[in-house]
Amino acid sequence: MAFAVVDDLNIEDPAQLLRYLRQNDRIDASDSPRFTALKGGVSNRAVWVQFDHKPDWVMKQALAKLRVQVDWFSAPERVQREAAGLSCLGKLIAGHVPELVFVDEGQHILAMSAIPRPHENWKTLLLGGETSIKLARDFGGLLAKIHNAALVHPQIRSAFAEVRFFEELRLEPYYGYTATQVPGARAFLENLIKDTRKRRFALVHGDYSPKNVLINQGKLVILDFEVIHFGDPAFDIGFSMTHFLSKAHFLRANRPRFIEMAAEYWRAYSADLDADLAKRMGSSAVAHTLACLLARVAGRSPLEYFDERHRRGQKRIVLELIQRDIATVPELIDAFRERLDRHDEPD
Repeated sequence: MAFAVVDDLNIEDPAQLLRYLRQNDRIDASDSPRFTALKGGVSNRAVWVQFDHKPDWVMKQALAKLRVQVDWFSAPERVQREAAGLSCLGKLIAGHVPELVFVDEGQHILAMSAIPRPHENWKTLLLGGETSIKLARDFGGLLAKIHNAALVHPQIRSAFAEVRFFEELRLEPYYGYTATQVPGARAFLENLIKDTRKRRFALVHGDYSPKNVLINQGKLVILDFEVIHFGDPAFDIGFSMTHFLSKAHFLRANRPRFIEMAAEYWRAYSADLDADLAKRMGSSAVAHTLACLLARVAGRSPLEYFDERHRRGQKRIVLELIQRDIATVPELIDAFRERLDRHDEPD
């Protein structure tokens, strides 16, 4: 379907969005949807579209300049990649992703089904101290299905071969930028970037985090597929594991539970991952976890709930652990916990 072009369209403006939907015959002339801007994302405008007589939508509009303190840019054409990711994972993990409604490539807009309410954002629950071993296991099992997918569907390799958006939104801002800010980790991060570019053997979500998970009736619903690609699956482990370990750092009283969640997440993932993929991954999940732990305190997208004391302490711990020969994720979880306890009150 061809879409009418609206100059400087901002979907967070209700009048503009209503006009856009009507001009493109996405709603009837008699429809009067209600619009609510959704907060929290840095790379997109997002709006909840409520209807009276049909299921609600969430609409996203990709931004060229992300909403962070430092300059960070990415081509808004990535909305097409997100649409492809929704369609693909809608088959791979049906019931755990929203349904694609439409994509407008010219305006960089995507609409998907809204997850029925009530639902909760998993990151919000975790920051409130609400932990769940079951959800951690489910999270690991779903990721293993994503990583195994290309073994059953070889066309995934070519469909998601483009890594431009992963470079713009992950490798440069997380690893490349952090390397310029932390000289002691520069060689480690630069080598990891090179290795990551070479290691291409699985479908990678690229933004696998509790922030991008809604809990609906006890079920995980996975969101945000802008950087999905065929590449190094260990990145997903590092990116997601960082959230459990960083919350163990931040919420000291809940530390044992977050450490247990991290361990069970890895255990469930490992149990369902194809054995050959596990061998190819080797110890790279350890390297990506250390890199992401550091990037979330020194990269372009730092954890907003950390203060300077947390940032300084986590940086110190990661720089210590980079020097150790840690071969497995369980070893890393134990080492990180031990150093958290030691560095609870850093200088």
